[in-house]
Amino acid sequence: MNGLVFTPITTERLLIRSFADEDADDFHARRDDPEVARYQNWVTPYPREATDQIVAGLTAMAGPEVGEWWMAIVEDRHTGDVYGDLALHLSDDGNTAEVGYTFDSRHWGNGYAVESLDGILGYLFEELDVTRVFGMLHPDNPASAMVMERAGFRFEGHTRRSFWLDGEVSDDWIYGMVREDWEAWRNRTRTPPDEIRLVEISSGNLEQVIKLETHRTQERFVARMDESFVDALFPGTVDGAPVDPWMRGIEAGGELVGFVMLALRTEHHPEPVLRRFLIDRMHQRRGLGGRALGLVESACLAMGDTTLVTSWSEGKGSPRPFYEAHGFVATGRIVDGETEARKVLRDPLG
Repeated sequence: MNGLVFTPITTERLLIRSFADEDADDFHARRDDPEVARYQNWVTPYPREATDQIVAGLTAMAGPEVGEWWMAIVEDRHTGDVYGDLALHLSDDGNTAEVGYTFDSRHWGNGYAVESLDGILGYLFEELDVTRVFGMLHPDNPASAMVMERAGFRFEGHTRRSFWLDGEVSDDWIYGMVREDWEAWRNRTRTPPDEIRLVEISSGNLEQVIKLETHRTQERFVARMDESFVDALFPGTVDGAPVDPWMRGIEAGGELVGFVMLALRTEHHPEPVLRRFLIDRMHQRRGLGGRALGLVESACLAMGDTTLVTSWSEGKGSPRPFYEAHGFVATGRIVDGETEARKVLRDPLG
């Protein structure tokens, strides 16, 4: 496995290639940027001699080598503009690969990290025939975690006080992927379904519903299925009165893809509350959320409701933009630490 010759990889927008001597200045600028380095394994100011040493070592390598860190440049395939770099470390006789990524802060938010990870994963699983790929990151870096998630990695663990840098210790999040995960992610359905509907939860589909899951970074905003079922079985009280839960699965193209739970309008609760709304990680970005929400609103109208209330936590990845785009307006109240919002329901036929 040592001495592999790396052939450049092209994706829709990017070229992934080996380092060259002329990449040293851009590489140093990225490493010396405090924003870029904030959650990385180096500190700033970054020594220029360290840059030159790394680049000299990389240009002497033909490609990845077992037991050594190797890096590739990520650039625009049409203009040659450099956006960042990927890091790769092979271990276990080449069967395991750790990956990392560093991008110029001026190019954050354009999907380049996800697209480049997609490219390198194909190389690792198809050409190098690895069995597992993983990455580790700081728990306070949700942007990096979301990159891993959007490339198909699964959250595998949280190690406590496991990473030391410059005399300070932090936790680590571990994201991993085996070949089966990669194949499932690559082959997942990505197009909008012809039909979407709400279905009752029964013994026939309960196992499918239980397996629904969001990405790890979304668990701050959307409860896991086990927590939702506990709330449904033991709904408790709100403002001194019992809550009446209403649950449905979200089905698209004959497959269970999501879950919704309301607290129904009762004598003591004048409005229904959307308490849970989950689209499975494998079916996100298919345009399902808005359509499913529309079905929930229609169900509320059919039950005689004229408004629907929900709430959200704030922060990166919050569902706030989704709900606001679909007509929910913040009420100004904070309920259990979450922003409350209301939508006035209107019959689309009336």
